[in-house]
Amino acid sequence: MKEILKINPERVKNYLVEFLRDEFKKANKEIAIFGMSGGIDSTVLGYLCKFAFDRNNVYGIILPYKNTPKISVDHAYLVGRTLGIKYLRFNVSPQIDYYFKNFPQADKLRIGNKIARERMSILYDLSVHFNGLVVGSSNKSEIYLGYGTLFGDLAWLINPLGDLFKTEIYQLAEFLGVPKEILNKKPSAELWEGQTDEEELGFTYKDADIILYCYIEKNMKPEEIVNQNKNLNVEIVKKVIERVRKTEFKRKGPKIAKIPDEIKYS
Repeated sequence: MKEILKINPERVKNYLVEFLRDEFKKANKEIAIFGMSGGIDSTVLGYLCKFAFDRNNVYGIILPYKNTPKISVDHAYLVGRTLGIKYLRFNVSPQIDYYFKNFPQADKLRIGNKIARERMSILYDLSVHFNGLVVGSSNKSEIYLGYGTLFGDLAWLINPLGDLFKTEIYQLAEFLGVPKEILNKKPSAELWEGQTDEEELGFTYKDADIILYCYIEKNMKPEEIVNQNKNLNVEIVKKVIERVRKTEFKRKGPKIAKIPDEIKYS
């Protein structure tokens, strides 16, 4: 199964670069704007944008909250310097903290979602300021698992990474020459302190990607997945599938009531 998820990174890179150029041409835009967190996904996105456009037309926006680890901000700056793109930093702590003074009982999930939406709000405002387009970096694993915030990090306009599983992102990153400091660190949404993605999810991306591929793209039943992948625990398989089911609403567009003509016009 590992070989099934082994990509041809050179062809994928070339395809995605052309995808970006084509989508921007359709929109008659030249400026790419993305959130630059110092993580693997946004870094790969930065590389693709750099290859697709003149580096002066790429803006990496660094949007730390007060509990964002310094190393992540440092990595974001490292990416900006390495690529030679333009980058800006805006601290989102003041507006987040001011709002939650009204809700001292708010839990970390609520605060994390607010942070994600505030960040995306800033990206879209900057897209108006620079006359550009917001490009997203959510990968296929995160999308299937619903591991993202509606109208936050899932609110991208264009997403070149959405058909790549997390483990495939790492393959592309290595091919692109992403700095080892970013390749080797554990992925984290960093909306709260001290927790990696895999700790929060309760399983590894390595296992999840195989399960997602088998279940969604090959329409295999849980028992079949376990039988074909002896290293997978049946409980993990069920856990991943249950998360996919519970987060289906995040993969659907906003619902609009369709009023029958006999009601609307009678």
